[in-house]
Parts: sequence; structure tokens; C-alpha cells
Amino acid sequence: MDANRIVIKIGGNEVDDESFLAGLVETIRQMRSEDGAPNHCPQPVIVHGGGKEIAHLQNALGLTPAFIEGLRVTDRESLDVAEMVLSGLINKRLVARLMRAGVPAVGLSGVDFGLIRVEKMEHPSGDLGWVGRIVEVRTDHLDALLERGLAAVISPISLGLDGYTYNVNADHAATAVAQALRASQLIFVSNVPGVVIEGQIVPEIRADQAEEWIRSGKIHGGMVPKVRSALEAVAAGIAQVRITNLQGLQPGAGTKLVT
Repeated sequence: MDANRIVIKIGGNEVDDESFLAGLVETIRQMRSEDGAPNHCPQPVIVHGGGKEIAHLQNALGLTPAFIEGLRVTDRESLDVAEMVLSGLINKRLVARLMRAGVPAVGLSGVDFGLIRVEKMEHPSGDLGWVGRIVEVRTDHLDALLERGLAAVISPISLGLDGYTYNVNADHAATAVAQALRASQLIFVSNVPGVVIEGQIVPEIRADQAEEWIRSGKIHGGMVPKVRSALEAVAAGIAQVRITNLQGLQPGAGTKLVT
């Protein structure tokens, strides 16, 4: 496990919010300056979504967004939209904000270097279209960039074993990247301060509790894949996995997932 490797996943509802971006960039800048020795500074990897802006462009083009259990259905036209928004607009927006703050950063997608390889995801509730299931993460080139002191910003558009591009749920991508990097922390940052049950933030959730709350509907919608991804990360040996908002990122607040 590498204590300097921290994976931060940010949700699609936040990436067009200027105040959120300013706070995120400042938090990352502070994280990197906590230790004066470059080799000991945290090396953040940001994996981002972009569902809100994907849906906006889909609607503008006359396409109808569709979901199955919180996962986006991606036909060929919607895949083009997702790739333009995620690997283009949002990815470069984040890199630009980091560079402006003096944080050297590089933008990648799962396609670059064959970073994230996938096969078509099968789902018992229906056909998700061009949505990928991650089968491999190759971190050799990513390691080299991090060792040079760069913050990496990753779009979840990924490369299929068949050579085609696929959309991948950003929570799943963040978990797989954190596992492959042997990151010490994986933090899911969204617009909610944690998992909320009956109006209260739950500070800690066990796997059996989470599954029961999913079955009962207390955990629902887009929070379902987020919680399950977090639990997968815990099971894979990532020491710290949290779901929080921007305000809880640095102080360690939010909901901690445990086995």
C-alpha cells in the first residue's frame, strides 16, 4: 500500500460548479504542500463523472437519457456524447483549474495507454449498451506520471478488449484504479455529506448493513453503485474508503465503509 497514493472520485453534479471546483483545487493544492519533500507529497488521482452535462447535451441533441439501477444506458450516439463531455470538456476543465492553481496536472481517459481495459457489461435487468465492465487496469504509465509529481485526472471512458471504446461508471473506474495503484485512500466526493439514512449521516456502514438498506430502498438510485463500489474497495484491501462532500474531504468526515 502506498500512503502517498490517494484516489478522489468526484460526481457529475459537481464538475460544472465553479465554487466546488475552486474548493477542490485548493484542497488538493494544500494536500500536496503538507510535506515539503516532493517524494513524500500525496499524489492525488482524480476520477470524475459527468452525468449532468452528458444528459444536458443528450437533451440538446434530441437523445433521451435512460438508466438501469443507477447505471447509464449508453447507445452508440450517447457514447459519442459521453466521450466528448467526459474525455474532452470536463477532463480539460479540471486540468486547467489545477494548472491555474499551480498544481501540475495531466488529463487522461481509460483509453490512453490502455489504462482501463473492459468488456461489455451484462446486466440482469436489461441491456446497458456500450457500457464496459473493467477487467484490467494497467498502471505502469500512470505510475511514471505520478512519480514525476503530476496530479492525474482520469475520465472513465475506457478501451474494450475488442478495440472499441466504452462508457464506464466512474465509481467503478475509481475503485479499480485505487486497487491497481494500491492507494491508501479512496474518497467518493459528491453533493451529499455521506450516506443519509432517516435524515442522519451514518458515520460507518458494514457490508451486511449496506446490502440490507439497498434491499429495503433506504439506499437507492445513484448511491447504490457508489456504496457497492466502496465496499468492493474495502474488500480489496484499501485501508480507507469514504463517501463525503467537499467540506468533509480533508477533515476525514462522511461515511466510512467497513467489512
